[in-house]
Amino acid sequence: MTLYLPYALVVWLFLVGVFGIVRSRNLIHAVLCLAVVQSSTYVFLIAIGFKRNAGAPIFSADVPVGTPAVDPVVHALTLTDIVVATVVTALILTMAIQVYRITGTLDPEKLRPMSG
Repeated sequence: MTLYLPYALVVWLFLVGVFGIVRSRNLIHAVLCLAVVQSSTYVFLIAIGFKRNAGAPIFSADVPVGTPAVDPVVHALTLTDIVVATVVTALILTMAIQVYRITGTLDPEKLRPMSG
């Protein structure tokens, strides 16, 4: 049962975040819900890289050959995902501030269509 628990958490976080984005009446709230969706990817990547009874991927002469180790690429991808999510969140919040300055509202329903 505990093998599938992280994946159930991923699905739950993703669905809660998507539900929040769909039901959002404020751009800032939508950005926070997007952060929840992005956090589900962190849990997903860590769950993929997890290996029971495995050590750190540091090998030396003291470690016997064939010792199980955790895959470091997945952890590096998780760190990269965190950095990308931070940049995307900052960019979207900056755009929300500009939308508020121009239109005076953060409600997506009240924003008029853009004309080219």
